[in-house]
Amino acid sequence: MENYTVIIPTLNAGPAIVRLIEALQGQTFPPEAILVVDSQSDNGTARRVRQLKGVRVMEIERRAFDHGGTRDMAIRTCGTPFAVLMTQDALPVDESCMAELLAPFEDPGVAAVCARQVAYPEASERERLVRAFRYPDESRIWSAADIPRLGIRAYLLSDVCAAYRRAAYEAVGGFAHPIETNEDMLIAADFLRAGWKLGYRAEAQVWHSHDITLRQEYTRNRKVGAFLTRYADRFPDSGALGEGLRMVKTVSAQLLKRGRIIEWFAFGLNCLSRMLGNRAGRRQEKAHE
Repeated sequence: MENYTVIIPTLNAGPAIVRLIEALQGQTFPPEAILVVDSQSDNGTARRVRQLKGVRVMEIERRAFDHGGTRDMAIRTCGTPFAVLMTQDALPVDESCMAELLAPFEDPGVAAVCARQVAYPEASERERLVRAFRYPDESRIWSAADIPRLGIRAYLLSDVCAAYRRAAYEAVGGFAHPIETNEDMLIAADFLRAGWKLGYRAEAQVWHSHDITLRQEYTRNRKVGAFLTRYADRFPDSGALGEGLRMVKTVSAQLLKRGRIIEWFAFGLNCLSRMLGNRAGRRQEKAHE
């Protein structure tokens, strides 16, 4: 198994970043390097990270951060054959996470692999069910031939925790930028179109979840709606709406079955915020065409 670098963009990460880095260094297959790209945190994140051994810190202006551009810059500066992207609020569940994440690269045709996200124990019931729906317990590897069967799931490649083969990454031109969201989904489409395979490794698990406000959900999904409209030609016949409705029905049914009426009602409001935000983003993007 070849060496890899972990890249973590940060903004006011707080003490949790120390826990993440220590968990990475304690892996059965630890990274050769850890690179933290900090966007002018004002809570001492960069200073805190610099006190840790084996970690390199790159500081950029906050206004210069871009979901695609910043990650692209970081990947191109690392000298290892593989790069693992993580977010500051994720945490490996156990010591084998990175070894499991990189295992599918034994197939030379695999360009990228993402981990399974498991909701933190303190997360709401609805958040746990949503994560379980989106990140099931069965691993898979797929190619462009599987798009008709998988639909929008063919582009599942979350940079919350995802590993990239640098040769494949550079071959398709890297992340698009500037881009507000879903840089991982867009490069997944590029990989598949170029003949590469993608992987989802359920055995590589990270804690990741957040119960956000209805306003935050609306804002996030407005960006997603604009993104899906702008790049509609890259995701033909993806069935994004159908997959979203299937998630709503599945999670709602499970909440009702468990007697979580308040959670069911809160989930309904959450879904309404998602839908309204998505529609607003699509209208906004179409108005700019």
